[in-house]
Amino acid sequence: MRHLELKALAGLLNLVVVLGLSLFLPAMTLDYWQAWVFLGVFTACVLAITVHLMVHDPGLLQRRMQVGPVAEVRPRQKIVQSFASIAFLALFVVSSLDHRFGGSEMPVPIVAGGDLLVALGLLGVFQVFRQNSFTSATIEVVGHQHLVCTGPYARVRHPMYAAALVMLSGVPLALGSWWGLPVLVPMTLVIVGRLLDEERLLERDLAGYREYRDRVRYRLVPGVW
Repeated sequence: MRHLELKALAGLLNLVVVLGLSLFLPAMTLDYWQAWVFLGVFTACVLAITVHLMVHDPGLLQRRMQVGPVAEVRPRQKIVQSFASIAFLALFVVSSLDHRFGGSEMPVPIVAGGDLLVALGLLGVFQVFRQNSFTSATIEVVGHQHLVCTGPYARVRHPMYAAALVMLSGVPLALGSWWGLPVLVPMTLVIVGRLLDEERLLERDLAGYREYRDRVRYRLVPGVW
């Protein structure tokens, strides 16, 4: 197995361990079936995406592995990504604390619906990857990058963020927590701030983006914004 593939699998394992710790440590128990199901759904989906990229688009896989505040070049995005990391982990920690203190009574069908949203959101991410090989985890325009305006990009300008929000909205439901839902507000604000900054860079550096922006009016939700 090549170094890139080993690194990608190690990165996935590290992410799953971090998520597991952020769920089971605050809950102070392993008796948290919603968390186990969520981890299974999330891991299976992300592993499938990772294997697909290993086979079909290793260049994109390598770009996606350069993630987080340290990977960003621009100071503004370092700050944005720091807040994004905090808000992301808070989504799990708050839901876990809710489980620990019994703050929510959520019906099983809603929990299952949350897992479905997680899977659908990650399916949306996969579709974006198939359409656009330039979806780096950092905001940048590489020398050979060209404008992609087909598939999900024909409906909204930022389908990756839209799919991520679908996935994130399913997390507190999948974890059986009503109290986790308000954490989506700062997470959404961080994503909106990131995409607005990304648009300014794309308008400046990516040929044809301004015309594409005028043609595809909506950023995240068709008919809304």
